[in-house]
Amino acid sequence: MVHTAQRYTPTVAGLLVCCILALAPFASVAKGPSQSAVAAQDLPAEARTTLARIRASGPFPYERDGVVFGNRERLLPSMPRGYYHEYTVPTPGTTSRGARRIVCGGHVATLAECYYSDDHYRSFRKIQP
Repeated sequence: MVHTAQRYTPTVAGLLVCCILALAPFASVAKGPSQSAVAAQDLPAEARTTLARIRASGPFPYERDGVVFGNRERLLPSMPRGYYHEYTVPTPGTTSRGARRIVCGGHVATLAECYYSDDHYRSFRKIQP
């Protein structure tokens, strides 16, 4: 019996290694809000100001603030179109809108489901109130 167990050990180990290697690419895709969160008070000052404007329903300094966010990157939980809206977080030193955004879903005044991106939607962190 010892010889039989020893014969199968490399096969089981090999299968385990193959499974890990096969699933490794999926680990890098899982960048959504479940991977990280940020407390509202730990956001940059400009993001906290944007959150206050969202809660007050404006005024917003950018024409595109409040438009529907399509979630084409599929990094946020899947919801019907129109659920998410995006808002610009000003970036000091830039003359454009920059890359920072807050995306909120549901009833935005409660800020119950908002996400922060500082890399133009490549990653998100769920904002903890």
